[in-house]
Amino acid sequence: MAAIGTPAARSQNAAPVGDPAQLTDLGMELRPEQRAAGVALLARHASVDTHCHPGRFFLGHLTYETPGTRAFGEPFEERAIADLNAGNVSAALFAAVADMRLLQPTAQGIHAVQEYQPGEAYADYRRQIAELRALVAHHTVAEALNPSDIYSAQRRRRTAAVFAVEGGDFIEDRLDRVHEAFRDGVRCITIVHYHINQIGDIQTEAPVHGGLTPLGKSIVSEMNRTGIIVDLAHATFAVAKSVLEVSTKPVIISHTNLSTPEFSHPRLISAEHARLVASAGGIIGSWPSGVGQTTFADYIDSIRRLVDTVGVEHVAIGTDMDANFRPVLRSYRDWSLIPAALLARGMHEPDVAAVMGGNFLRVFKANLKPGVQG
Repeated sequence: MAAIGTPAARSQNAAPVGDPAQLTDLGMELRPEQRAAGVALLARHASVDTHCHPGRFFLGHLTYETPGTRAFGEPFEERAIADLNAGNVSAALFAAVADMRLLQPTAQGIHAVQEYQPGEAYADYRRQIAELRALVAHHTVAEALNPSDIYSAQRRRRTAAVFAVEGGDFIEDRLDRVHEAFRDGVRCITIVHYHINQIGDIQTEAPVHGGLTPLGKSIVSEMNRTGIIVDLAHATFAVAKSVLEVSTKPVIISHTNLSTPEFSHPRLISAEHARLVASAGGIIGSWPSGVGQTTFADYIDSIRRLVDTVGVEHVAIGTDMDANFRPVLRSYRDWSLIPAALLARGMHEPDVAAVMGGNFLRVFKANLKPGVQG
């Protein structure tokens, strides 16, 4: 979810569908044949968005109203799914927002302004899982429980949803809820978000736990055992180090970028942080936000910077679409511009295909038990 929940963030993501050149400020030249090369690559290779909130489905059938829910407005799942399919996105991690009820956007960022009452976090998790199940039941999207489902979606040119949850608040101290989430179809949990929960500290608030909690270590181990990917987006470096001491499976940071000498932000990570995740076989999803980027060309620079720092096999794409801050990629109808620009900048097709989806598919397979590989 967006680093800063301002009206500017909302209005840009609500732009009407139209000419891609009008939707995304490229800040670079892409000739027609270069754009066509991006489209062609997506036809040949599966692609995956490692983190998004299509149509803000997490707002569906709300039983409460908060400043945060009012700031995001009404959900628009139908248009978002149409954009995903039109952009030929093979799969995306549709992320529920575990701490939605607690959040309030301010000019300084999103903050949790209250604590959960007993049962509230779990009830909101169940509401959002019902929204995801409804998208599948209405045949709006396919469901991806394993890599085979994603390859199948790519062949049919129909986007598949990998269920995810941003924040482990709903688990509380119940390890059985990790297994329940897997049965619900959840395949990735961002263990912390904007609320300092029972698992560990977050990047955008002063530390409370000093890293990963003892309960957090148990939750990570249970996620490994169950087959749910651990996502370290929003987690501090101390939490990341502790997780990687515990985890037996590769982890991801679904949406972030590297800090640079010219620009730093709490939601960005250091080269040391990125290399730590990569050294354990994990991946980092490059994030097309307005945090340190003003044009699409800046975003391509961020992807290439990650590739140069951790190696092409550890980079992915995580858009945070439909809940992003001043996005520099503004519609899934522009998805093919990413491979087009990477190819135009000199990357070879196998490497671009790895970034667009292959690397995530490898990590997805590594986290699942052999019997559920598909």
